Amino acid sequence: MSPRNPRAIAALILERVIYGGISLSQLLVDSDDNIDPLVKDLCFGSLRWHERLTAVLDQLLSKKLKAKDKDIECLLRVGLYQVLYQNTPEYAAVNETVAAVKGLKKAWAVKFVNGVLRTFLRRKESLLQKADLSDSGRYAFPDWLIKSIQHAWPEHWQSILEASNERAPMTLRVNLSQVSREDYLKQLAEEEIEAKPHALVDSALILDQPISVFELPGFNEGYVSVQDAAAQLSASLLACEPGMRVLDACAAPGGKTGHLLERTADLQMVAIDNSELRLLRIGENLERLGLEADIVLGDAGEAGDWSAAGFDRILLDAPCSATGVIRRHPDIKVLRREDDIDQLHEQQQRLLENLWHILKPSGRLLYATCSIMPKENAAAVAEFLEKHPEATHRPIDAAWGLAQAYGRQVLPGKDAMDGFYYAIIEK
Repeated sequence: MSPRNPRAIAALILERVIYGGISLSQLLVDSDDNIDPLVKDLCFGSLRWHERLTAVLDQLLSKKLKAKDKDIECLLRVGLYQVLYQNTPEYAAVNETVAAVKGLKKAWAVKFVNGVLRTFLRRKESLLQKADLSDSGRYAFPDWLIKSIQHAWPEHWQSILEASNERAPMTLRVNLSQVSREDYLKQLAEEEIEAKPHALVDSALILDQPISVFELPGFNEGYVSVQDAAAQLSASLLACEPGMRVLDACAAPGGKTGHLLERTADLQMVAIDNSELRLLRIGENLERLGLEADIVLGDAGEAGDWSAAGFDRILLDAPCSATGVIRRHPDIKVLRREDDIDQLHEQQQRLLENLWHILKPSGRLLYATCSIMPKENAAAVAEFLEKHPEATHRPIDAAWGLAQAYGRQVLPGKDAMDGFYYAIIEK
């Protein structure tokens, strides 16, 4: 029987992320849909500040806990997070964390957890000062990732790290085929939901406070979706026209598929993904929006029946390190490894190669990632163009992002957007 104490639940989830390598979003989906908001906050917060909490915990523990007791270690992380980053009074946070030990059924750990956390309260300032001597402790990022970001963005690395540790805003995409952004703003105001239009993305609204999607007027009718402003840029960049045959490769969960169909009528849309479970999400999202596409289970890196007729437009939102969306998925800092970048680069090249062959003459391929790593972005496009002299790179002239040798990069938090990269390649 699973524990009911939210701190004990959070500790068990963290154990599976940190030591089991399972993504937080997957674990939260696999859990009860009505999971306690406190559990979510404890999990997201403890992972957001994982490296700093580790730097403190390493000073408090004379030796590492055994593998079978990593749940207790994760409970200590929860306790430290509450003291440092929540508004919970210090001793209340300690008492509540100690009480959560019962949910883990480890009576021996009651005195241990109490002792560790009370030692932390006594020595807090000196422990934090020592933790902050290292970049990983100070910025709450793993060393390898800090060095990679410093190398890639020597003038921006600190602001990237700081923005990636902030909570991301809840951004909406207004379905402009159903309602204007101005009219939808009025509907929000009638419900006393405060929002403001995004300055650079014509379909985007930013809520002052995140809320349940079911509180959004017209959500079930498809008037609005939740999507970061940077992700909304893809529909205009692809520049679809009515009647075109369009492919959304790696399409799940279908946000960009839906946006393309909202923006341009009469598209012959094909959405492909290699996960049957994720394909269901595409279908559910399109059904809510009242839109249709040919949804295909398959590998966009291999030819298939779905690709025989070719495409006028292809969106490749490529699998990537997701280093641009850490503020939304802080477990990336724990799960990602340095050698992942090379493996993802190879996968991105494989997808580009196959999709290029099914792009029609005069067609456009939009390469996109939610990464800030040049090897996955401008360098990946450069490598592809070198192999294909018949391919043309079209520079993106825009008010958002930073122009690269190829394509354009949005850095995390800039203009209230996630970190995203786009490049246009034409045949």
